Amino acid sequence: MSVGTIVTIVLLMSVLILGLFLVRTIFTSSTENINSIDQKVKDEINGLFSKDDKAKAIIYPSRNIKIEKGSSESGFGVSIRNVDQDSGEFSYEIIHTDSSCNIPKQNAENLIVLRRVQSNIFIGGGDIMSEPSLVVFDIPDTANPCLIAYDLNIRKTGTSGIYEQIGFNVEILGR
Repeated sequence: MSVGTIVTIVLLMSVLILGLFLVRTIFTSSTENINSIDQKVKDEINGLFSKDDKAKAIIYPSRNIKIEKGSSESGFGVSIRNVDQDSGEFSYEIIHTDSSCNIPKQNAENLIVLRRVQSNIFIGGGDIMSEPSLVVFDIPDTANPCLIAYDLNIRKTGTSGIYEQIGFNVEILGR
């Protein structure tokens, strides 16, 4: 091998190592930022529960969610409070109730791609969910702008009926 080839190999290996180090640094810092945002959301939810000591569930940031079509990472957080003294297992389901664009129920519910239904949520007596659930929507580019109404139905195992029901709206915005 010539000296030029060896120098080229050494330089390419150096660039590769620096590139890998840079990528690792970027991903590590972005993960830390996500965790800090997550903690801020938890603090906000806990603050909302402390403002309303009778609230059984919270939707954060609000019950009126605006999502642009083409978005696949927008949604909201859900947290449940067990107002009873005994521990319990909870579940929830999000169902479509109405829309301004006459979207079929199944299509409206299929817009929710993460945690439309959640079960096996254990909450101690008088406690709040330790980790709020993140409900995520995937709105296709072909969706028409409209307003869709949903209900969040929460059930507690061992009891009949709905533990809590919260209505919320998702507004699909055009670009």
